[in-house]
Amino acid sequence: MAIEKEIKLALPLGDVGRASAWFIARAGEQGHSIALANLYFDTPQLQLARSRSALRLRHTPDGWLQTYKTVGTSNGGLHNRHEWEMPVAGEALEIGALLRACDDPAAADALREAAPDLIELFSTNFTRTLWTVTVDGATIEAAIDQGDVLADVNGESRRTPICEVELELKSGDEAALHTLAAELRAALPDVKPDDISKAQRGYMLREA
Repeated sequence: MAIEKEIKLALPLGDVGRASAWFIARAGEQGHSIALANLYFDTPQLQLARSRSALRLRHTPDGWLQTYKTVGTSNGGLHNRHEWEMPVAGEALEIGALLRACDDPAAADALREAAPDLIELFSTNFTRTLWTVTVDGATIEAAIDQGDVLADVNGESRRTPICEVELELKSGDEAALHTLAAELRAALPDVKPDDISKAQRGYMLREA
């Protein structure tokens, strides 16, 4: 089981260019951009949401990945959550493999109970621009995400934009995340901590 630690920051659309330039200067290299298409699944009764978890199928330039996460905790933009992620053969969930990997009993029970009734609920499509940044000996993956959350509710197409920064700790001390976030916010004061995940935005969009 992996513990994902990241700081999420809401990025005003008008600051995207400045944020990109800041990361280029901080990392000493141009960012690498990839397109990510993501499908989120739950039951019609939202069993996974009620169990504070999320299930995603992601298409990347290298193939398909499935990811099961707990909501975990979030405070001041810092998200700590359990995550199980693995490649799959194609555009289909492999629930058995996730259940074998999931070593949190409550999370595994929630997924097992929901599995027979899973449906696609919403999607997120965005471009992610990536940098690797070193801070006090820690390695951080910095990303700017731009795109949309999309949902079809009773024949109505709904959309809400994505424009955010994610700073994910890959190795080293968690304090480095806060250091890098503080540096960025000093340069771009309108960048604010964001405690809402993309999955939560999708559920909110459906309920709007």
